[in-house]
Amino acid sequence: MKHTRKVTLKSKPLSRNMQFVILCLFPAYFMLIGLFFQPLPEILEGLYTIITEPDLLITDYVELGGIGAALVNASILTFVSIGIVYFLKMEITGATITSIFLMMGFSLFGKNIVNIWFILLGVYVYAKYHREHLSKYIYVGFYGTSLSPIITQVIQSSGLPFILSLAASVFVGIAIGFVLPALATHVFSMHKGYCLYNVGFAAGIIATVIVSIFKSFGLTIEARYIWSSGNNTFFMEILISFFIILIIIGMITEHDFFTKYKDILKHPGICGTDYIVEEGLGATLFNMGINGILCTLYVIAVGSELNGATMGGIFTIVGFSATGKHLRNIVPVILGVYLASLIKVWNITDPSAILAALFATTHAPIAGRFGFWAGILAGFIHSSVALSIGIVYEGMNLYNNGFAGGIVAAFLVPVILSIEDRRARAKGIR
Repeated sequence: MKHTRKVTLKSKPLSRNMQFVILCLFPAYFMLIGLFFQPLPEILEGLYTIITEPDLLITDYVELGGIGAALVNASILTFVSIGIVYFLKMEITGATITSIFLMMGFSLFGKNIVNIWFILLGVYVYAKYHREHLSKYIYVGFYGTSLSPIITQVIQSSGLPFILSLAASVFVGIAIGFVLPALATHVFSMHKGYCLYNVGFAAGIIATVIVSIFKSFGLTIEARYIWSSGNNTFFMEILISFFIILIIIGMITEHDFFTKYKDILKHPGICGTDYIVEEGLGATLFNMGINGILCTLYVIAVGSELNGATMGGIFTIVGFSATGKHLRNIVPVILGVYLASLIKVWNITDPSAILAALFATTHAPIAGRFGFWAGILAGFIHSSVALSIGIVYEGMNLYNNGFAGGIVAAFLVPVILSIEDRRARAKGIR
């Protein structure tokens, strides 16, 4: 009897250059849409407005500068971020994907092509001071640009001549970037990896200190509320199309993508997870596309708006779908925020509330590790904290939900662990 040997097809790993080409398709897609949507003179005018206006939370660049200018601003920053990673000779990991998508998302409502550089310079100074390669801290730098509104505020509202205001903003930016890496490492111990937005937690502390100093010198900070509406059909079409492209690329680049995707769904998603390293690029892209479609449809389903701010939330979820988030651990958290909206004094369609629903998925590890009901509880509590905590730094930290998430995780996780420990001892396991 003749035996035939079963041949298993394996996908050939993509080269580093090809991986970066695929990553560049992301900003290229939205850059082309932006350039076609508005005439170039209008885009340039919109970019000037974006650069010169305050960036406090919530400042929707779609409303401020126009759809084309907002998408071009975000795409430029994303290309620059990818270029920095490439020229630092770094490999693409889950952290790369996460940081790139966050840069894209928050460049639609707070970060621009001018206000990020001084903070990144501060991180560079920190690396040089500690005689480390910049690649060790560059992702912290990308995340830390959540404090970019502070840079704009110093330049515009210090009351000093422009040259002195610029010098002050350089000093403040370098100080932020220099402090951030050490503080981000320190605060991790407070939530034990159960808040995915660790740098956002650290940034909230920095923003609180800086705003307190500003106020002590009599610097007033005016509230900001710019929120666009009426573009749901257009944004839904381009977002869903993009996420379908991610799914298709994931299926093409990974032969056994669905098996690996099912393995992703088994991960608790605690901070430090890297789905690209553990399950491959194809399955990760598939996970990102699925989560992106879900969250886009969620915003539409509850009757809210797709705009610069909510797309920032969606891109954040998609980015962290490479480092912790998946359907099983984000749905309970989002559901917790939604249930809270039914009995609390705000509506789920309120800007802060819909953003809380999207960004509350920082608690995906709580749902992934402790289960469905723990995820609902985390989302329920997070909604209250996120809608109240921003007053301490007057909108100067774009990662408001990162700060809120760190507080909620630091409060909730020890309680859950103590209950688990008591149950285990009662059963004689410990």
